[in-house]
Amino acid sequence: MTGKSITKENLKLPTLTKKVIQRATEGLNIAKDTAVKSAMEKSQQRLQEITKTDRRKIKIASTMRRFITRIIIKSAFDIKVEYPERIPHEPVIIAPNHLHHIDPFIILSEVPALPYYYIIGDWRSLYDKWWKRPVINFFEGVIPVERLWKEEMAVMESAKNGNEELKDLAKEIEENIKSTNNLQALRQMDTAVQNILARGDGLILFPEGRLGETEGNLHLPFKRGTAIYALRSGVPIIPVAIIGTKNLSFRKELIIRFGKPILNSQSKRPKKKEIEAVLNQLEESLVELLS
Repeated sequence: MTGKSITKENLKLPTLTKKVIQRATEGLNIAKDTAVKSAMEKSQQRLQEITKTDRRKIKIASTMRRFITRIIIKSAFDIKVEYPERIPHEPVIIAPNHLHHIDPFIILSEVPALPYYYIIGDWRSLYDKWWKRPVINFFEGVIPVERLWKEEMAVMESAKNGNEELKDLAKEIEENIKSTNNLQALRQMDTAVQNILARGDGLILFPEGRLGETEGNLHLPFKRGTAIYALRSGVPIIPVAIIGTKNLSFRKELIIRFGKPILNSQSKRPKKKEIEAVLNQLEESLVELLS
């Protein structure tokens, strides 16, 4: 494994290349797709109803979700679980590395049916393919995040600095894509997450905030959300290394390596130093698990 080969993700926006512009254009087209927007709206409606969901219904749905997921994943791949004694049986935030869209379903096939785990992910990555939408709707428990991609921000910044050729594209991006930097969206997301954790359910949250490009490597720095949610709720973080999902094949061996819990004292208004300390500990844990 190459777990010690960690690539620092530049905090600066990417250099404006044809590939970056193409990626921004693709993102815009996904955002304008009526089927994608419809799926997003339905997810937002379910998000608002989280606290109203009957616990008996959740228990049935969670048991069925695990049963079906386990059959599919076990039939397609050879799953090897390392440190199974660390699999959580109480509400936690599971924080894995991210190589493929199948990653959350692999985790769901191994953790207990309860607590019920909600998956947080980028809405366009979740709903961009026709086959993903019915699968995600069937499994439920998905919390879509609206955010600008770095490629889109690079286009908007270039247009702002006088690049006339990108002004129309930048305008369309601004009109069609919201961002979690929006205060209202942040509050809505935080309320939903705190309600989920407070009632005894859990989260699967990928701290990298995007798919990785290479086995054993992490995209750093991590997004702050994992630490903020953990500190505000006081629930532990369970780091998880997923190995082998970057390039899939039938019956390939995939490894899920559970880490030791990162315990957090509850802090309703976590300070920057507290957040950074949790993220550093999570980074160290995942680097070790991937080694």
